[in-house]
Amino acid sequence: MTDLRLEELSAATAAAANSLTLKPGQEQFVQPTSYAQAESDVKPTASWPRVVLDGDEVVGLIIGSFDAENAQEELRSCIWRVNVAANAQGRGVGRFAVHGLADEARKRGFERLTVVYEPGTGSPEAFFQALGFTVVGETQYGDHFAALTL
Repeated sequence: MTDLRLEELSAATAAAANSLTLKPGQEQFVQPTSYAQAESDVKPTASWPRVVLDGDEVVGLIIGSFDAENAQEELRSCIWRVNVAANAQGRGVGRFAVHGLADEARKRGFERLTVVYEPGTGSPEAFFQALGFTVVGETQYGDHFAALTL
């Protein structure tokens, strides 16, 4: 995994991104319940979808959103989704993707990056904590709202 790069999601990479296989049990944490409700509040023009490539192989996907005017604080500069192929987990792919999104947030003038996730055994909480995210609250659905100061 020495040739990692972020590339905009495209017709050429979409099928591979949609085919990423997670480790067993991770599927339940892919999209927190609150995201389904909040999704209608995200502007398509604010979306930042990128694939992580290792050489020519798609090994991850990150979707962020940048919308400084969003009424929901957790959706102004946020990670919407981060998926890493099961066989690529533990090798820095997710960290690389989140750092790329954080760099883009800084370039756009944001002072923090947020994420909402469902807590529990097998959740991505330890991953986000290792990257420096701290829980700052809960959504109305009981999901954790965490932030990373940029």
